[in-house]
Amino acid sequence: MFELFKKNIIRLLRHGDYRPVKVGQLARLLGVSDEDYEEFKKAYEQLRQSGRVVTGSRSLVSLPEMSSRVTGTFRANKRGFGFITPLDATSHGDLFVAARDTGGAMNGDTVEARVVKRGHRGLGMRYSGKVVEILERGESKFVGTLLKGASGWIVNCDGGRFAEPISVDDVGAKEAKEKDKVVVEILSYPEGNFLARGVIVEVLGKAGKYESEIKSIIRQYRLPEEFGKGCVDEARAANAGFEAKGDAGREDITGKVIITIDPETAKDFDDAISIEKVGGGNVELGIHIADVSSFIPVGSALDVEAKERGNSIYLPQKTIPMLPEILSNGICSLQPGQRRFCKSAYITYDKDGNVLSSRFANSLIESTQRLTYVEAEKILRGKIKDVRPEVVELLGAMESLSKVIETRRQKNEMLHLDLPETELVFDKAGQVVDAEPADTSYPHTIIEMFMVEANEAVARLIDGLNVALMRRIHPEPDGLSMKSLSKLIRGFGYRLPREPDRASIQSLLGAVRGTDKELSVNMGVLRSFEKAEYSPVHIGHWALASTHYCHFTSPIRRYADLLVHRVLQCHLDGRIKAAAGKEVLSEGELKEIGSHITFTENRAESAERELKEVLILGMLSKKIGSKLDCVVSGLAGFGVFVQCKKFGIEGLIQTEDLGADKWEFNQKAHCVTGVRSGYTLRLGEEMTVRIISVNVAARQLNVAPAEPLFDASKTKRKKVRRGRKGKTRGKKRK
Repeated sequence: MFELFKKNIIRLLRHGDYRPVKVGQLARLLGVSDEDYEEFKKAYEQLRQSGRVVTGSRSLVSLPEMSSRVTGTFRANKRGFGFITPLDATSHGDLFVAARDTGGAMNGDTVEARVVKRGHRGLGMRYSGKVVEILERGESKFVGTLLKGASGWIVNCDGGRFAEPISVDDVGAKEAKEKDKVVVEILSYPEGNFLARGVIVEVLGKAGKYESEIKSIIRQYRLPEEFGKGCVDEARAANAGFEAKGDAGREDITGKVIITIDPETAKDFDDAISIEKVGGGNVELGIHIADVSSFIPVGSALDVEAKERGNSIYLPQKTIPMLPEILSNGICSLQPGQRRFCKSAYITYDKDGNVLSSRFANSLIESTQRLTYVEAEKILRGKIKDVRPEVVELLGAMESLSKVIETRRQKNEMLHLDLPETELVFDKAGQVVDAEPADTSYPHTIIEMFMVEANEAVARLIDGLNVALMRRIHPEPDGLSMKSLSKLIRGFGYRLPREPDRASIQSLLGAVRGTDKELSVNMGVLRSFEKAEYSPVHIGHWALASTHYCHFTSPIRRYADLLVHRVLQCHLDGRIKAAAGKEVLSEGELKEIGSHITFTENRAESAERELKEVLILGMLSKKIGSKLDCVVSGLAGFGVFVQCKKFGIEGLIQTEDLGADKWEFNQKAHCVTGVRSGYTLRLGEEMTVRIISVNVAARQLNVAPAEPLFDASKTKRKKVRRGRKGKTRGKKRK
């Protein structure tokens, strides 16, 4: 908790709405309990002594003021300017750097900058920075498109990661052609009026083609690819020795009716379900999870590689697995009709979905049938008839149990955000031609409820063993974030308490369900939360209203689950204490691994999101002038952001494209208003736009309202008269 408190204190003090308060009030804003207050005070005191926070007059806590020199990470903007994020946070936040003052710094560089005062704005001083030294280069390789410039060949980098093009020579060495997607390595960095110079080290293919774009994302995010020989050899040996391992000590439940439900394209089936009546109106839910730990010895090549990868990565039409496919799609996958090793969690429920007991076992299963989510939904609704009666009966029991569990969890204030996902539609040539909403039928909720229940059950068990555990944690939002959310929601026409809790947020989400504000409200709620992460710190999962929580149900694709399986196995063997330092890791070891696998998870999500954006923008670039149904998703002084309902990507309406008026952004009221027309745009409003331009490389979609927002002919203009000394005065309206 000590390190978490330090992190949360700095995060809160950097919040845009923070105003200095005393230590006690700081603790209240962070939701620190009475029993944790002393540890919180120690964390605060360490920050104060190291100079990372300061106590000013009246004992008010703040970040230190901006000093005359700042060291931090440079973030480039495609327009030439940039920002420096200080390594040690200051009360000013990020430091603006004008294009003329970047000193040749590139995106990700660690730099030292001289701080320049630019005058007051409101109650605070405005600062800018001038880079005086580049301490460490962040990147040496970039992905971009090769173009023939007026004075030679250049590479325009993808995504605005490097604002200026890179000059390249000898493009014929790699047989690169104009408009090829390439990887370029920097030979000399930009200086004065001279561009950076580089050499092409790899040609990925023609820009815009699926294979080229997916390769560029893999290179850009440094995603893993082929497994090394050691991993492949170990996987083959595990596969060959599977039958020889036998099933000694395992519960043989191959005669039970057990099914898997997964997406249509899935190949790694790592969870299966059974349900049995156990008398008195009670039922026993069996959640059977692929026993990957039986095939991955601690410290083996497979274990080291899985830890480094952290998780499988799911990109459109391509999976980069955490484990070799001979395991993930083979002996670890719970395929129908195949004998497989599992770790089974058995949870007994009463008629109201309350947990009566739990037990765990190593098992041997044989899946009765593999279903897709769509098939399961059709069977439940009676739209597929030729299905084995026992499978139909099991599905019905699963639906009934899921609904009572869902009701119980909702009473306990579990939050569920409705954020639509998009599935891309490809033609035979592999190009995106359309998109459609992802399936959200009730079987998704069934599996989600059961997996959450299994994760909780395992965490409850291991928490009682007094050993360190890799948890899935979700911190409670701080008080300032909740106050900001409350203000935002008022802009949508709804009300939240000044300091909303889970119950009030849950009511809000229910109130907006099915309305035109649903997407924007759900996005606003999501942005007010901290992201869930992996850590041994025992703080629970706030959004799930869960005190004990870990990830247990997907060991084929998540390393965190594999770690939990190993601890569970030590418990089943009765050797928890003897396994310390090997299967049972220390809190320090888990903290380090947790930080890494949280990074790999976020990296995978970012890569998937960007590749989808690239493919959709490529399609839209051929549809200039077409209309899109959107909702207003963001407001700024330079324009309005809208999110496309169908494709899920954001477009920008620049201020000059809103209409013939002077537009002002009111940050406090969360709106943009035309000064003369009085027309007001707010978050969550629906709007039909037309596509003006698309820049795939820069990840930009520019749009404009498809129809005028207001009748310009009825817009009143201010009458002005010339005052003394040449001043213009506005005549007040009556």
